[in-house]
Amino acid sequence: MLPLILNTSVKVGLAGAGEGLARRRALLEEAGIAPVAVSGDLPPLQVLFVAGMDRDEAAALAAKARALGALVNVEDVPELCDFHVPAIVRRGDLLLTASTGGRAPGLARRLREWLAAHFASEWDSHLNDLGAAREAWRADGLTPDQVSERTRAMVEDRKWLS
Repeated sequence: MLPLILNTSVKVGLAGAGEGLARRRALLEEAGIAPVAVSGDLPPLQVLFVAGMDRDEAAALAAKARALGALVNVEDVPELCDFHVPAIVRRGDLLLTASTGGRAPGLARRLREWLAAHFASEWDSHLNDLGAAREAWRADGLTPDQVSERTRAMVEDRKWLS
């Protein structure tokens, strides 16, 4: 597995029906991505999400997308996926994820619940504070190692992980 965070400028398509489609649309929109609705011909895409679709129909659509160079995720059909979507906790720009590579989705879900309980809404504010401090340290000419050391010290001093 190789975890990646995609830039929101990536062209993402969404195909399917029902609750699965609604879940994937919500996931993408929460990430700031406006997915392109796919039905029939495939527009130029870099990523395609498929959910709530018959397996054979999903497999055919996935093959077409791959032939055009897109990465594909078919919800709940791991053998048709080029990538898996981890369990996600979002606190502003702080993104925490858990994945089992599709082997134990229940464990990933439980880890997400644990992360959500331990990283509450104040983490958005913590990240803002740390981001402002980092900008100042870099403007002062500190090296990346020094910025990293100060970041660690700030987290420890404020007891954010205690």
